[in-house]
Amino acid sequence: MQHFSSLTDIHRFNGLPMPENPLFSTVRCANTCTLGNREFTSDFYMIALKKLISGVILYGRTKYDHDTGSMSFFKPRQVIQFNNLELEEDAFIIFIHEDYLNGHKLRNEINTYGYFDYEINEALHLSPREEQIMWDLFFKIDTEYHNNTDEYSRDIILTHIDSMLKYSQRFYKRQFINRTQLSGKTVSMFHEALSNYFSTAQGLPTVTMLAAQLNISPRYLSDLLKQETGKTAIENIHIYLINEAKNRLKTQQQNISEIAYELGFENVPYFSRLFKKETGVSPNQFKKQLIN
Repeated sequence: MQHFSSLTDIHRFNGLPMPENPLFSTVRCANTCTLGNREFTSDFYMIALKKLISGVILYGRTKYDHDTGSMSFFKPRQVIQFNNLELEEDAFIIFIHEDYLNGHKLRNEINTYGYFDYEINEALHLSPREEQIMWDLFFKIDTEYHNNTDEYSRDIILTHIDSMLKYSQRFYKRQFINRTQLSGKTVSMFHEALSNYFSTAQGLPTVTMLAAQLNISPRYLSDLLKQETGKTAIENIHIYLINEAKNRLKTQQQNISEIAYELGFENVPYFSRLFKKETGVSPNQFKKQLIN
């Protein structure tokens, strides 16, 4: 399965113009707006507005209902597939690398929106007025994205993204008051269990511990996660830990040992090795890059 860790790679693979920013990009397209006809995962959040004439979008190996819907939301490391999409009219896709959110309030807030998870298997159906709101926000984001970058650019872009997500939350609540739940919700439950664990416990979480909370066996949990995300349970735990570490390194005046201990690592060298394995740099190098 193809995995894209950089925006440059996913743009190049799909013949899109190279991104203006290594962690954020916008794409506007007509007739088709596909990302290959094979399964892939990525390190990005994706927000897309597209009305389909034909074609199929799969999210978490489950068909996304696009009969009349037009807006879709995808989170990092979920299995996605776009098959032979033909569009009714112009569309857009916004790519947000998870690192682009570090240090910003949206980094935590984005995970509160359920429409990025498997419980939602329908696209967001927009009225003409609602659709115009989304296009207006996209044009503001796109204009800022193509402007010369300065100290205000990221905050302005994320402010508009935040508005887009809040409107989407409002529109989804209106749309899905009586929606049915998607059966493949293991990833959502797993992330909720992880989040609850860090708010109440100390020490590193284990697959056995989290599986017990979900009332399934550790092997079954890992197999389900592997099927739905392409990553095992322990790999998902490591990704969660390192993303939290990166956010704390950027936003808090703590040394590396303090952050490691707060995240449950009793062995700081082990934390450093895991951090380098996931990011390619040590925690010290990562912090120096932020300063520079």
